[in-house]
Amino acid sequence: MNNSVIVSLRDIVVEFDGQRILDGLNLDIHDKEFVTLLGSSGCGKTTTLRLIAGFLEPNSGKVLLKGEDITGVPPYKRPVNTVFQKYALFPHLNVFENVAFGLRLKKMDEETIRRKVRDMLEVVGLKGFERRSISQMSGGQQQRVAIARSLVNEPEILLLDEPLSALDGVIKESIKEKIKQIARDYHLTTIIVTHDPEEALTLSDKVLIVNDGSISQYGAPEEIITTPQNAFIKEFILN
Repeated sequence: MNNSVIVSLRDIVVEFDGQRILDGLNLDIHDKEFVTLLGSSGCGKTTTLRLIAGFLEPNSGKVLLKGEDITGVPPYKRPVNTVFQKYALFPHLNVFENVAFGLRLKKMDEETIRRKVRDMLEVVGLKGFERRSISQMSGGQQQRVAIARSLVNEPEILLLDEPLSALDGVIKESIKEKIKQIARDYHLTTIIVTHDPEEALTLSDKVLIVNDGSISQYGAPEEIITTPQNAFIKEFILN
């Protein structure tokens, strides 16, 4: 594991309508780590993800990338790609064009786009689905299209917001294993949001448990299981 810090949040405060969502949050995420933000609905985990992505600015505090202050830098200028909970695919575009979208914005030549898209669809197990309509794809397949669209842009950091919440059974396990494999094979710093302790503990190098806008515990899964730091964590993990 590379010990260099790639993302730092420093003294982050976020308020919505007078309610404090994040209260002085400090967090370091190391290069190539797989980190899960775990907590119940409304605790601040998705807000934290949006701060890293650049979709939200803090009321106070700084977001640092490799030590450089990127607070206020828009999402498209950050080496970050986000897979949203509802996938945010374009229904009027087929699978190929959904994955190619970011490459076309970068004005890459057509041959490079074809090669990159086809290679990435093979990685996520969708080779041969290039011309398929998004409406003809299952939920699990759409999730893989969304992952391919993010990865084809070669981000340093991959963010996933509740990527398994709409899936169940065998499909959920398949996508979970695919995410782990891609993160490992592409040496990505991966940050995922979930409310499911089992997901967090089986996917991650580190788990960040958020409660009421603050960090309750941040550590390796085995550390959290064996030495929960307070009663909230013990109840949340065991129940």
